[in-house]
Amino acid sequence: MFAVYGLSGPIFRGTFERLGEVAAVTRSRPVQPVAGEEPRAATGTPSAQAISAYRQMLRVDGDRGPLYHAYQIMQRPVVSLSSEDAVERAWRLLLARRIHQAPVLDAGHRLVGIVSERDLLTTLNLDTDGPRDIMARQVGDVMTTPVVSADPVTDIRRIAQVMLEHAVDGVPIVNERDALVGFVSRGDVLRAVITDPPLSLWR
Repeated sequence: MFAVYGLSGPIFRGTFERLGEVAAVTRSRPVQPVAGEEPRAATGTPSAQAISAYRQMLRVDGDRGPLYHAYQIMQRPVVSLSSEDAVERAWRLLLARRIHQAPVLDAGHRLVGIVSERDLLTTLNLDTDGPRDIMARQVGDVMTTPVVSADPVTDIRRIAQVMLEHAVDGVPIVNERDALVGFVSRGDVLRAVITDPPLSLWR
């Protein structure tokens, strides 16, 4: 289940399939195939010996079973910013925490947007000593809003699909009381895939 939050509060709640109804969160269109171009078939098939060798390399022991939900991989507590924070403070916080984006909350601690390094760079001039010639702007002036969020029990495959189709690098996790409880980034999904013992993401 997904929700979209803007400056006026929740503006959508529903399934992944209905997210397309919210035009404001669509950032880019997927690349379309060139007309008339057919997909190329694979050249050759692996031998039985190669398949056998590959299977021997697989670790079937220690499998933790399927991983489906956002709450199992999300970051918490969440590093967030206020819409009234200065742009310079936001930049320094992202650098100090080594993160690339952060959810933005209003004075009532409700999710209203998300701000990324890219958003902040539109107002900052950087040199070796840090930001200079800073425009007097707040996070609320440069953040992306509305923002797509997900419930804690949302299938992470759906979250990954939202990241791809809506060109976002992370999804805030919001519970049924509209409280920000976590954050799932692309890095969290990738770390889950490579964790040992392996996670059966796609069962």
